Amino acid sequence: MDLDARIPDHPLPEMWTRHQFEMKLVNPANKRKYKVIMVGTGLAGGAGAATMGELGYDVHCFTFHDSPRRAHSIAAQGGINAAKNYQGDGDSIFRLFYDTVKGGDFRSREANVYRLAELSLNIIDQAVAQGVPFAREYGGLLANRSFGGAQVSRTFYARGQTGQQLLLGCYQALERQIAAGTVKMYNRHEMLDVIVVDGRARGIVTRHLGTGKIEAHMADAVVLGTGGYSNAFFLSTNAKGCNVTAAWRATKKGAGFANPCFTQIHPTCIPQSGEYQSKLTLMSESLRNDGRIWVPKKAGDNRPADQIPDSERDYYLERIYPSFGNLSPRDIASRRAKEMVDAGHGVGAMKNGVYLDFRDAIQRLGKQAVSERYGNLFQMYAKITGEDPYRVPMRIYPAPHYTMGGLWVDYNLMTTVPGLFAIGEANFSDHGANRLGASALMQGLADGYFIIPLTVGNFLAENSRGGVDENHAAAQDAVREVTEKQERLLGIKGSRSVDSFHMELGRLMWNHCGMARNEAGLKEALQKLPELREQFWKDVRVPGSGADLNQSLEKAGRVADFLEFSEVMCHDALSRDESCGAHFREEHVTADGEAKRNDEEFAHGAVWEFKGVGEEPIRHKEPLTFEHVPLSQRSYK
Repeated sequence: MDLDARIPDHPLPEMWTRHQFEMKLVNPANKRKYKVIMVGTGLAGGAGAATMGELGYDVHCFTFHDSPRRAHSIAAQGGINAAKNYQGDGDSIFRLFYDTVKGGDFRSREANVYRLAELSLNIIDQAVAQGVPFAREYGGLLANRSFGGAQVSRTFYARGQTGQQLLLGCYQALERQIAAGTVKMYNRHEMLDVIVVDGRARGIVTRHLGTGKIEAHMADAVVLGTGGYSNAFFLSTNAKGCNVTAAWRATKKGAGFANPCFTQIHPTCIPQSGEYQSKLTLMSESLRNDGRIWVPKKAGDNRPADQIPDSERDYYLERIYPSFGNLSPRDIASRRAKEMVDAGHGVGAMKNGVYLDFRDAIQRLGKQAVSERYGNLFQMYAKITGEDPYRVPMRIYPAPHYTMGGLWVDYNLMTTVPGLFAIGEANFSDHGANRLGASALMQGLADGYFIIPLTVGNFLAENSRGGVDENHAAAQDAVREVTEKQERLLGIKGSRSVDSFHMELGRLMWNHCGMARNEAGLKEALQKLPELREQFWKDVRVPGSGADLNQSLEKAGRVADFLEFSEVMCHDALSRDESCGAHFREEHVTADGEAKRNDEEFAHGAVWEFKGVGEEPIRHKEPLTFEHVPLSQRSYK
């Protein structure tokens, strides 16, 4: 497997600028002759499709939603990072780069992260030009707030609706290109395979979710902007439709999958209230700017929060991490919350949460000011829990959220399959073992607006166009394989629902490959996962047919992929015999309870090669070097 990252041989501050000059270009008159498939319409996919369409390429864009506006990017709340330094508090491109590498616990590629910090400036200008209603200071300048893992205010926001507003800006740009005829939109189409011809990605297989029609679509390059895989845990902050299918099917066609065990547990979610739940609700990390996190000092204390005096409260993040306090990075804040609950200090009816308290902020700023900053989040919390967070503290607990692992890509965002690119959360490139808050939107838009249109163009300029169509043998073989798998699922007619298998998988993964992992648990998971997968293929019940709308069939295909992919997650977690960032192996802990890295053996990206269902995948390594951010024990104290 070719893991040449193709990092340009230039000084870091000049690398991206000089690389752009060195890339080959497609003549404007020739761009319309090249067909590019974009899968996904979130911030990465939507931005990429809109920009490539505006450049003149023939873009065919696919989403399984009824509208591009329904992509999961719309759920992002708190903000987007950029090193504009409007606050004048010492921020810079280098500081954002430094914080991101450190926040990822030194498991990301320096070249990609620096480019991300550099492009963050352009993203804000682009979004403002599109009319995104960022919050502003009294004088009219864009406002900023802080997020975890940083001591500067660099997060631009639109109340608690930042993802929604950014996606609306991106959606307008996309719709403009659809109207202009440069982008052809395929709604309600789910990608179910990659078509590879002579070692090069030349198309995809889709199923129309309304009619059930399975067909091949061919192109000169394929870009996947299909998001993350946290729904492997069943309960997560992700929308129910989020899945690993596109990335996993690409892996089965030869694309390497990097660091699948790097899954982020977000510290600020509404705790589970019962077994009936099918997903969890995120409360923005921005709330930690003004909310204070605490638990009762006495284990098992059942008094209402307002009856517990300050002297009997443990503001544990402020106590343990005085420099960063409640804005400690997500992985650290999550683990500390779990420790408090496990030690008997949990709050709420199920004793499965900690408090996020705005009492002091309301006294200091006034209710109106707090409402202006977080009002829609407070409304959402009140609607879900029936509790008024202006009067009583919110209850929060960690939950599966973002995934740092993804398809391995080089500096040009191309996978190990030539002509197949991955952008946004679908790739692994920028966040290492832990993503800092407000960086997901930054990466998705950087990849979509500013990187992929150039790097795909460079690939097309060096490779022939056309020459294959939907009648090619590889395309027909891929269509047949997808059809046969669908018929097999429909033909089982077992006794258990798809959701029952997904729930069982989720519990298994959460218990053994979740917020904390250990060797015994991972080996147990690797023993049970094949048994669960075998039971699924013998006893799942998928009612209906494949000839029309069938959501059970959609879910069955996605859960089948999760069952295969989860084994790779566990192999990755077991083989990475260290703790780093969100990958917390209980055997590797420092004296003060933090993640203990092993840089001598694991300062690399682990890239997995598929060898067959039930076969152990092959682990490859991309060595990581740290020339500008020296390796050190991460400390936020």
